[in-house]
Amino acid sequence: MAGASSWSLREDDSQRIHVILAELLRECNARTAMIVDRAGQMVSVVGEEPVFDSVAFASLTAADFSANDQLARMIGEPEFGSLFHQGEKESMYLADIARRVILVVLFDNRTTLGLVKLRVRQTVVDLRQMFEAMFKRGSAGQPKVEIDFLGEAEDEIDKLFGA
Repeated sequence: MAGASSWSLREDDSQRIHVILAELLRECNARTAMIVDRAGQMVSVVGEEPVFDSVAFASLTAADFSANDQLARMIGEPEFGSLFHQGEKESMYLADIARRVILVVLFDNRTTLGLVKLRVRQTVVDLRQMFEAMFKRGSAGQPKVEIDFLGEAEDEIDKLFGA
């Protein structure tokens, strides 16, 4: 599995993700939808702004999915494509997208798991197609602007630390 650094999110990608996730939230009456990469970085948040530390949440989401991948293998499954965590008032549904990112849907008692699962199904298909195209585009080589930016950022960090 290639790392998150081998692909880039352009503005049009971000807007398309936002539209797809907003439609999902509208259709299933969930509160928040997020995309987290498998390295634990938050990619996108749509809907109600989380009241928790989103950096820690993204990291824990990636770890949760990785741990469950190991559990799946232990019982003879190649992976679990989705996970569900139910709380008394708040629940979350997680779905794998192209083995590189995770869709997270946060919902409460205003909706049901069945409706969330039903609506997530098509969303996963749409997002998988989109992300696979992004990954292919990224593996063809990073745009020169990004490479230049990374070089400049490294230079600035060196200046800050006197290297």
